[in-house]
Amino acid sequence: MATKNILSRTAQRLLSCRSITLTSKKHSSLWTSDNTVKSPHKDVDIPNRTVPEHIWENMERWADKTAMVCALTNRSYTYHQLYKYSRNFAAKLRTQLKIRDGDVVCIMMPNSPDYAIAALGALEAGAEVTTVNPIYTPYEVERQITQSDPKILIGVAETVPILKDALFLAKKDIPIIAVKQDGEVLPQNTISFQEFAQADHVDHSVLKEVARNSEDVAFLPYSSGTTGLPKGVELVHRNIVVNCIQQDVDSVRHYVETTKYNQDVTLGILPFYHIYGQSVVMWHKLSVGYKIVTLPKFQPDTFIETLKNHKINLFCAAPPLILFLGTHPGIKEEHLASMKTITSGAAPLPRNDVCKVLDKVKHNMDFLQIYGLTEVSPLATAMLPGSNDYSKAGYGVSNTELRIADKDLRPLGPNEMGELLIRGPQVMKGYRNNPEATRAAISEDGWFRTGDLANIDENGIVTICDRLKELIKVKGYQVPPAELENVLKGHPGILDAAVLGIPDARMGEVPKAFIVLKDGCKLDANDVTSFVAERVAVYKRIKDVMFLDALPKNPSGKILKRVLKEKYC
Repeated sequence: MATKNILSRTAQRLLSCRSITLTSKKHSSLWTSDNTVKSPHKDVDIPNRTVPEHIWENMERWADKTAMVCALTNRSYTYHQLYKYSRNFAAKLRTQLKIRDGDVVCIMMPNSPDYAIAALGALEAGAEVTTVNPIYTPYEVERQITQSDPKILIGVAETVPILKDALFLAKKDIPIIAVKQDGEVLPQNTISFQEFAQADHVDHSVLKEVARNSEDVAFLPYSSGTTGLPKGVELVHRNIVVNCIQQDVDSVRHYVETTKYNQDVTLGILPFYHIYGQSVVMWHKLSVGYKIVTLPKFQPDTFIETLKNHKINLFCAAPPLILFLGTHPGIKEEHLASMKTITSGAAPLPRNDVCKVLDKVKHNMDFLQIYGLTEVSPLATAMLPGSNDYSKAGYGVSNTELRIADKDLRPLGPNEMGELLIRGPQVMKGYRNNPEATRAAISEDGWFRTGDLANIDENGIVTICDRLKELIKVKGYQVPPAELENVLKGHPGILDAAVLGIPDARMGEVPKAFIVLKDGCKLDANDVTSFVAERVAVYKRIKDVMFLDALPKNPSGKILKRVLKEKYC
């Protein structure tokens, strides 16, 4: 009975939220004769400009407003300062470190106001930006450095030692720029970020040499795609810019316009190295004049304190953060009092988790599911503001076509389940130096294969059902089994290995390893987990180990993971 009452109150709140009018198309007409599903939102023009040009387009309207502020230190930059310091940084990269158009700059930092300066500065210098998880091990960083071939590394005091170890493993000598916080000593053999960004009398004329356009690669995040080891995703400037503009369309927009008298506030806790935090939170919100409050990592006390002190209006989240909001006794109505909208993406969200959050809220608030992938910059679908169904991923955003396909890529109809395909201007250029993977992911006529199992109803609304791909989702983070299998097979005593995701009440899924030892070798589970723990980030660590005499395989030698799952999971 208690649950029914909660659901009733939740539904009433959601139903009373504002409703949004779409284009004149009737929902049924979103389906075409060839079973393609159109977006109900009006198409947007795709401008020929770079990401920095888009960020600064309307800056004069909010130049003196705070752009970013650190929740821990209160260190902040106005939009004018962000513009000035990023251009300073860009000019120094060109003159002192000889960065040229198309060079790669690698950033390994936690969230902070300096992150935007580093990334925007690199782009304004003509470079491409590749981002690294700041909790990665030297082995993981070495692989990305080797693949992306950066000319400059940017880190903080905590990540500089990891970067140096990764360079040693990669047998490379690359300059490291260090962002120094108050009271810190500049790490040895590094270049001061502040001396570049906050220098006086910088000659910006060198930036006139930069010749980048909307079709040039801007970002090179790494994703596992549908399966396998991480691959460099080539996102051109146009991809990011159009994905920002797709979020500005009136029928999908979930923010209030920044004016002289109003500035909404969002929380930058989703990591900026990840495309959701970088593109949806940082780039888009800077382009519309938001104040972004940054937190370098999730810690319950500082997270709660930040909600209390900064009156957050928009909260972009992943399911673990939603679960925390709903279940932690320290989160009360006062912490959510300013919240107008919560969006959730990155992994499926249980209905009860939403209800627990909304039951703490004493005002009308939107709670919206969104869906996307690194390869689509990332936003592909979103529920409408005012929706009362947060179990669905929503409609395709502007200029976006969707399709459900069977295993032979034949289009399916309404309410039929198959793989979700996406076509639109936000789809990546391809995987860096990997034409085979690109061909496997994007068809000749531009359809991107998501690897996600979904259906689209007769009204054009998407529901994500399951994953076709083998990725393990640990608290919303993607863990590719192939990466862990690669690490395991590097152990001198392991002959063969397979990794699967198994359900976990707290983490969603956790990796479980199935190990075949070499003849005469003796290992226990702790030996295996310790070996892996030294080589991967915490969320990728093996949580369970099973030793087998052999792994089940088909005649071609492919491991039958379905058999492992049915028999042992």
